[in-house]
Amino acid sequence: MAEASRTFHATLFSLPTFSPRLHFKLSYSHSHPSLHLKRARSVQRSISETKTMSSDTTLPWGCDIDSLENAEALQKWLSDSGLPPQKVGINKVEMGKRGLVALKKINRGEKLLFVPPSLLITSDSDWSSPEVGHVLKQHNVADLPLLATYLISEANLQKSSRWSNYISSLPRQPYSLLYWTRSELDRYLKASQIRLRAIERIADITGTFDDLRRRILSKHPHLFPKEIFNLVTFRWSFGILLSRLIYLSSMDGKVALVPWADMLNHSCEVETYLNYDKSSQAVVFTTDRAYQSGEQITGFLQESWLVFRYGSFMRRGKKLTINAHRYMHDIFLLHIENMNACSL
Repeated sequence: MAEASRTFHATLFSLPTFSPRLHFKLSYSHSHPSLHLKRARSVQRSISETKTMSSDTTLPWGCDIDSLENAEALQKWLSDSGLPPQKVGINKVEMGKRGLVALKKINRGEKLLFVPPSLLITSDSDWSSPEVGHVLKQHNVADLPLLATYLISEANLQKSSRWSNYISSLPRQPYSLLYWTRSELDRYLKASQIRLRAIERIADITGTFDDLRRRILSKHPHLFPKEIFNLVTFRWSFGILLSRLIYLSSMDGKVALVPWADMLNHSCEVETYLNYDKSSQAVVFTTDRAYQSGEQITGFLQESWLVFRYGSFMRRGKKLTINAHRYMHDIFLLHIENMNACSL
């Protein structure tokens, strides 16, 4: 049985109670209350601003969602940087385009991945441009926008950044409802509470960027050129965080990007999840069933949270499939064979 529910407050990003394991407290310092999200911001304003960001904008970093070349380069770099030998590898899979598959038979209860803390990206990570990080931390920026800005800063440095191989393996367009248009939200999530939450999140992110730009970015244009730090790149970085950020309850409640481990796709039919293992001093995944060689390894994430976080989910057992990613715009499908399969 999955671990008992726990409540984590989210003052910055008020997430629905889909998966309490993923909730975390993110708030600005009281000395800078003006940087709190303006939840009362006009949702329509956010939507109109989002429309100004071309969906065809090509970022100078990242890769296609199904690229194995960059993912393999990532694995090599991680191995050279301390990642131990693995029982899993990256391959193309039906769900998520690419994922981690078993390289040999894996038994139930085995620990996998073992990503050391030195390979985690957290709010404490060193910046390749220390002055940029110093300015943000002076203003007590909360973890989520801090990490979003960190990703953009490191991505812009390309090969000069320690994380260049990781960023090269990230999708240019993440799985995220942030990339859905209002008409797509209205059509495919018409009867769902997720629709309203998604609209609110888009407004939240736009508001967060506006605050950062007004209070910090615009005052340091030499550190935060608008050609790099803008709503397009901010939406990308938030999309990456929403689809990959992991709450590590056993690591003093840190939230982190975990390279390699975040290639793990999520399933509604698995009850185990990533966490920090104190005995091995690494982020591990403990299997709750056996896997055959070549079979995809998946972790736990609740169905409604899958839709909110990624924009799609697939549940084979109850034959419910939603394929609604923006990059598949012309082949949207909403095929429900069992209306009771999942309550959105």
